[in-house]
Amino acid sequence: MKDGPWGGANQFLKALRQIFIKLGIYEENPFMADVVLFNSHHNILEALKLKLQKPGLIFVHRVDGPVFFIRNRDKLLDKIIFKFSAEVADFTIFQSAWSLEKCRELGFKGNNIAIIHNAPDKNIFNKEGKAHFSRDRKTRIIATSWSANMNKGFETYQFIDNNLDFDKYDFIFVGNSPIRFKNIRHIPPLNSCGLARELKKSDIFMTASKNDPCSNSLIEALACGLPALVLNSGGHPELISKGGELFENNNEIIKKLEKLTNNYSEYRKNIPKYDIRDTALKYIDILRKQKGESVKKINFFQYIIFMCRFYFINFKNILNYKINKLINGNG
Repeated sequence: MKDGPWGGANQFLKALRQIFIKLGIYEENPFMADVVLFNSHHNILEALKLKLQKPGLIFVHRVDGPVFFIRNRDKLLDKIIFKFSAEVADFTIFQSAWSLEKCRELGFKGNNIAIIHNAPDKNIFNKEGKAHFSRDRKTRIIATSWSANMNKGFETYQFIDNNLDFDKYDFIFVGNSPIRFKNIRHIPPLNSCGLARELKKSDIFMTASKNDPCSNSLIEALACGLPALVLNSGGHPELISKGGELFENNNEIIKKLEKLTNNYSEYRKNIPKYDIRDTALKYIDILRKQKGESVKKINFFQYIIFMCRFYFINFKNILNYKINKLINGNG
């Protein structure tokens, strides 16, 4: 995990760790732990080595994605993640029903699973100091993204930059962007406290990200009391419930914004709550139940096979990167 502004999984896992520490159940040294909560494919070879060295260690696998639906590539990486869940993990946690459904479409076959949505740090992302909404001023819209991947909604944000009535609305984007805006105010990535301040100054949160399994930025905005306008994609519909509006394409955005503005108090009243302590307790319940179950074990041969698969994927990705550079004339 990293300090400062980073991706959604990093921010959620930091908040989850803080609850574990407060409850006195967190152990930094994996060899002293009873259960390891492992995230997706990150440090997968280290995790496999640990499983080989300590066969009785319980692994709970937190999965998002599928990666293919986010990157439009890396199906083999999804296969590795699914293999890890099937052969190494004793339990798998998905962040949304959408994520589980799409992983099943690509070949995930595990049954020892649960769906637990993410939640933000409530000491930072809350309604304290939230700006009062008023029709007597411009409506303030905010979008955020750590990733500059175009699938995070940048084509839509460019459409908004060219078509929104900026005499009626203010729009700020916080994070990394692959495009330069003319009318949208762009703020570089902020740490959690800085981001929360910007959210609380705003009225409506917007995300146009595609195939996002459980958007941490959306959950953070909801926790700060912002109704949301979201693309009908990924886990977004699950997360906003009646606390916002879905849009299918760019042509619906202006009317949906007007609807949100005209019925602001009703949407805000229906914003769902995501409490990090409640989420942590759901994780803890699963982690503790696994202590009474039989533990999967791997042998040295399985470890070598996993290593070969993983290095093959890395080699393929590097090769594709070099080829694309040559094709684009950058090599």
